[in-house]
Amino acid sequence: MAKKKIESLLYPEDCAMIFIDHQPQMVFGVASMDRQLLLNNVVALAKAAKIFKVPTIITAVESKSFSGNVWPQLRDVFPGQKPIERSTMNSWEDEKFVAAVKRTGRKRLVMCALWTEVCLCFPVLSALEDRYEVFFVSDASGGTSPEVHERACQRMIQAGAVPMTWQQVMLEWQRDWANKKTYNDVTDLIWQHSGAYGFGIEYVKTMVHGMPENLKK
Repeated sequence: MAKKKIESLLYPEDCAMIFIDHQPQMVFGVASMDRQLLLNNVVALAKAAKIFKVPTIITAVESKSFSGNVWPQLRDVFPGQKPIERSTMNSWEDEKFVAAVKRTGRKRLVMCALWTEVCLCFPVLSALEDRYEVFFVSDASGGTSPEVHERACQRMIQAGAVPMTWQQVMLEWQRDWANKKTYNDVTDLIWQHSGAYGFGIEYVKTMVHGMPENLKK
């Protein structure tokens, strides 16, 4: 008997993943979280999107004149994919960006950006107005202060967007450990990027499954 689809949960086939302005100049201004942790979370989320074959859009603002290139760690997850270049702070006011979103055919958008209060908040509110469902990944986004980040998150929530974290998104896409098509890739991703949870995976691999000590992640 087929399982009933739970409409409130994310499915890879329903989603498009969007990364906005993960660029050097933008991260300089982030003061709402540790920047190395931010990098870890963004790259992990990108890898999760790739594992589950979720259509992914990367966009950047004024790369040559101000913000610098999209982080190489993010670009390396999607080799050959060219970020959509913009001048507008609100991605949703860029025709190329909106066209790319429409081409995915997905109505559920998972977004993260720098900064939370501008380049995340603006397109989230705009997409909601255009009747998309929007889920924003708060720990793969950063603002210029903790308060600024939180006020922006509150504004998006009040408008109808759903806050999530990168690991929650990944596990919601996986959902069932009997899904062996993605099981190994997901547990490897946890091992590499999930801190204490990753140490648990490493313990199981070494102590239970007898993985050699010198096997690299």
